[in-house]
Amino acid sequence: MQALQVIPVSIDRRIQAGDDLAELLHAHLESIVWPDGSRSLTDGDVIVVTSKIVSKSEDRIIQASSRDEAIDREAVRVVATKTTPKGVTRIVQTRHGLVMAAAGVDASNVDEGTIALLPVDPDSSARAMAMTLRASLGVQVAVVITDTMGRPWRMGVTDVAIGSAGLQVLDDYTGRTDSYGRTLEMTVIAIADEIAAATDLVKGKVTNAPVAVVRGMAEFVTADLDSGSAALIRPLDEDLFSLGTAEALALGRREAARNRRTVRAFTDDHVADEVIKEAISSAITAPAPHHSTPWRFSVLRQGAQRTALLDAMAAAWRKDLRATPDISPADIEKRIARGDLLRTAPVVIVPFMDLANGAHTYPDEARSGYERDMFLVAGGAAVQNLLISIAAQGLGSAWISSTLFCPEVVQHQLDLDETALPLGAIAIGYPATTPAPRPPADPSVFELPT
Repeated sequence: MQALQVIPVSIDRRIQAGDDLAELLHAHLESIVWPDGSRSLTDGDVIVVTSKIVSKSEDRIIQASSRDEAIDREAVRVVATKTTPKGVTRIVQTRHGLVMAAAGVDASNVDEGTIALLPVDPDSSARAMAMTLRASLGVQVAVVITDTMGRPWRMGVTDVAIGSAGLQVLDDYTGRTDSYGRTLEMTVIAIADEIAAATDLVKGKVTNAPVAVVRGMAEFVTADLDSGSAALIRPLDEDLFSLGTAEALALGRREAARNRRTVRAFTDDHVADEVIKEAISSAITAPAPHHSTPWRFSVLRQGAQRTALLDAMAAAWRKDLRATPDISPADIEKRIARGDLLRTAPVVIVPFMDLANGAHTYPDEARSGYERDMFLVAGGAAVQNLLISIAAQGLGSAWISSTLFCPEVVQHQLDLDETALPLGAIAIGYPATTPAPRPPADPSVFELPT
């Protein structure tokens, strides 16, 4: 295995717009002295150039007052924003496909009051340099253009390749065996990025060495100058984090209601109190008449109280159904069995509307009925909010109407006043199976003609 050597290359003057970098670098590269006393470059060497001097030579320096406008222009989407004591940082995807802070717009190592943009096409810039240097130096070298980038979940920054030519940028280990004889299945080494990071140790932002040469990576240097760094950018369909923060929040808002599904089979997994509190917190954001807060919730886990309530409700249903003509005993038991979900679910919530807490009183039956209806509508909104919150937290739920048919029994069993109107019961738990996809519905079918 050949040793890896990295040598910085100092540039004795500032780069200006219009400079021919390849021509400028030629003399500096020929004067390199390696540890073994050899000079100049040889086949397989990799020339690594910081993007800042490429941007300067390509006249990509603008006034700092245009920074925000420049970030907007260079970005195709905002991935995340972060507010800190130093201000707001935007992580964006650039037109090149790179995901980085502020679209790579940078104020370091440029004149006061100016900022640098990334090269328009770093691969093309690297290709032009490599072509010229190969011809002038008479050796097969590769060129890598780098920029500094942070990494998710890691402190600090490192250099990565944003442009390259003449280098195999990835080394796919798939199908090879490790030292224990196991076949590798997913390992792909980012050769260009590792070279970039190595050279940053000798280049850096505070030295006058914006260029470095790497020796020892000849096996990855190729005759092909079209193998650019674009291959390092993960396709969106393979990106586990393809949605930015704002996009993910927007998608969550759009999909929240549609993701609520009726689930009738649950696992035995425990449902945490925090899940229930979050759901109730969402429920009570529903609109209510007269700026009131009429919602109440009875949370029933498995135990004697819930069993007693369901037994009393079942007895009331049987009595009522037996008095109904043309319902056989078998049909009665079938209807009663529909409520068994409330016995097996890890948690049952019985929502109520407490008319004593906000409802106006009227002397006539009609207006009293309208008042009651208003509060029931508000109760339905609270129930839907609760169901959506449960779904958003990754659990399932089923709204069962049973308590509506025996409100007096529910009030008695839970020791509530007659002003507390039950709004069904909600079974909650982790789904035992994944719900089938919901077939799309045409909303126009449900619109009344105008």
